[in-house]
Amino acid sequence: MSKNVSEQLLDILQSVGVDKIYGVTGDALNFFVKAIEGRDTVDWIGMKHEGNASFAAFGHSQTSNNLAVCAGTVGPGALHLINGLYNAKKERTPVIAITGQIDQKQQGTNFFQEVDLKKVFDDVCDYQAVIETPEQAPMVVQRAIKIAMANNAVCRIELAANVAEMKAANEEFIHPIKKYSSRLIPDENSIIEAAKLLNGATKVGILAGDGCRESRAAVLELAKKLQAPITHSLRASDIFDHDTDNVVGLTGLIGNPSGYNAVMKCDLLLMLGTDFPYIDFLPHQTKTIQVDIRQENIGNRTSVSLGVWSDISSFLELLNPRIEQKSDSDFLDKLRGNFKDWRANMKEQASPTRDHEPLHPQIFADLVNEHAANDAIFTVETGTSAIWAAHHMSFHNQRRLTGSFNHGSMAVGLPSAIGAQFANKNKEIWAFCGDGAFNMSMQDFITAVKYELPIKVLVFNNSELSFVKLEMEEAGLAASLDALHETNVNFAEYAKLCGGDGVRVEHAEDIDAAIMQAKASKKPFIIDAVVSSGALSLPPHIGLKEAIGFGTSKVKEVGQVISGDKGQWDNLKKELYSYFD
Repeated sequence: MSKNVSEQLLDILQSVGVDKIYGVTGDALNFFVKAIEGRDTVDWIGMKHEGNASFAAFGHSQTSNNLAVCAGTVGPGALHLINGLYNAKKERTPVIAITGQIDQKQQGTNFFQEVDLKKVFDDVCDYQAVIETPEQAPMVVQRAIKIAMANNAVCRIELAANVAEMKAANEEFIHPIKKYSSRLIPDENSIIEAAKLLNGATKVGILAGDGCRESRAAVLELAKKLQAPITHSLRASDIFDHDTDNVVGLTGLIGNPSGYNAVMKCDLLLMLGTDFPYIDFLPHQTKTIQVDIRQENIGNRTSVSLGVWSDISSFLELLNPRIEQKSDSDFLDKLRGNFKDWRANMKEQASPTRDHEPLHPQIFADLVNEHAANDAIFTVETGTSAIWAAHHMSFHNQRRLTGSFNHGSMAVGLPSAIGAQFANKNKEIWAFCGDGAFNMSMQDFITAVKYELPIKVLVFNNSELSFVKLEMEEAGLAASLDALHETNVNFAEYAKLCGGDGVRVEHAEDIDAAIMQAKASKKPFIIDAVVSSGALSLPPHIGLKEAIGFGTSKVKEVGQVISGDKGQWDNLKKELYSYFD
């Protein structure tokens, strides 16, 4: 029996290891979904929202290092995929989006649900395979897959409703697709110059990003030779965890003082595999060496004295033998001492003895850190959830961390946890979610129940968009409490209503037991953590601009209190209680 274009497409996807497709079906995808239905080697994962489907595909790919696939039907369904696909693009994660399209004979007539998807997806995709004929299909489909895998990119395959059911053609063009590996080796002059600069510097700081994932040991070897502190990006938290030698933490808005000072007070900065975007947290007069596999990143955020186009492993393999052992460790020792003190302070802030209610959110993160499996995977929302994770979690051993670190989207936590659990059936998956972000994606908790995924969701329930509040105050604005307010359900009861399990925690003495209950659960589980919206997390360095902003904001808020604004008075009281308790 001859196969149709949809079946041929599915054959090609399966040949590269695709066994899950996340989506919401519709008319243009019906033949594709029927093709899946007849096989036991690939599953259609029916999501409640296409936006969650694309985030789930991201989570699957990010935690498995394999190509993942999401799908949405014509116009409206396809458009919902965009946000998660942008996240995959900016995290450099290979994802294929399959989108339906209206019948070819109706295209260009402003037909019902017609959208020019090629134009819409042009920025997010490295390549778009618009299948116009069965003869063309195998060639453009394979090209999309190869580009996605080679570039760690997003590509789209468009399947018009009438094409989906056509008889497949050109089977002879189908061939095995492999993910090739190669090395980008720097020229010798770059190595000689880098060694000269590093050997001649007194205080070297290393800023390390996700590009160091395959070269952790070599980075540590270099850092020890140079007596250099390692500051890392948020995405690299699971490469250079808090307990690793030479690590002094994060810089940036959610960083810590030792991480900031290691970057800003060195006399030579070595940037390895990072396009760290926050220029206010980078030095601009310091000698800088930047090494990156993407040439366009070199000098993108700050001027560099030496740029090296190379993968980090190849660079360090050639560099490390040329580096002289430094004996002066004063710079490193001071920063490591400061980092140790900062961690001790974070531990104090997370003590369950701080039992003021609503509870301090730090306590939950710290106890999850204590109890979670050594190889657990954590998906973290954008916002204060990321702050508590970065400050109180050590992503040691085989732990992984993923989120929307470059795109900065809300609603990534729950759906990417779903994808991560499908890709890692035997691992413990935790999602750290703010209540605002969880409200955006909570419908797909039902999906987790349907597929019996034992994900553990920690919802920081403070009835507020807390990170947005921080941004408003930094800009010198009084917090707009009505706009920031979140009206929430009882998330634990919601979990049970969906068929999962959960517990609402309002007292410090109950936190530990709740975390252990979540760990042991075979069902999707929500910890509804009722926490204070007054918990403050200040940047590692307050400049004049930020000081003026925060100061102006507080003056305005006090003025509103004096004028009788009860909401602002409650807001200030929460911040004071949280800070001094």
